[in-house]
Amino acid sequence: MDKLIRITKEFRFETGHALYGYDGLCKNVHGHSYKLSVSLVGTPISDPNNVKFGMLIDFGDLKKIITEIIVEPFDHATVLNINSPHKELANDMEKRGHKIKRVQYQPTCEMMILDFAEKIKAELPKEISLHHLILRETETSYAEWYASDQNL
Repeated sequence: MDKLIRITKEFRFETGHALYGYDGLCKNVHGHSYKLSVSLVGTPISDPNNVKFGMLIDFGDLKKIITEIIVEPFDHATVLNINSPHKELANDMEKRGHKIKRVQYQPTCEMMILDFAEKIKAELPKEISLHHLILRETETSYAEWYASDQNL
């Protein structure tokens, strides 16, 4: 029987957002220093002739995937829901040279982590599974996504 192992790599990025229709201060454009923990599960490579022998995935390869699909698009961008009047705000900010990330959802920590989970699962090698994600919006506030919860 193969032995399963979990590995985790952390990423950091700065992102602004605004929550359209929200009844608190987060309706205003503001930013967070996000921390994303990506945990994978699978069996380490058992072929001693493979240069990645003993690894589930090379941390450098994981870094490349997450940087390309999450960090680069979201870092120092303002994330706005284009299904709201923020569409006009996004267009105006972009015309003024701001980096805008348009999404089809309210850009809360909860909705962002759902988006990230789908993006990451689509890019992983088939023999590796996404186990869970933790997205910290602040030091004391975060969202968690677990693969095991998705079938509840």
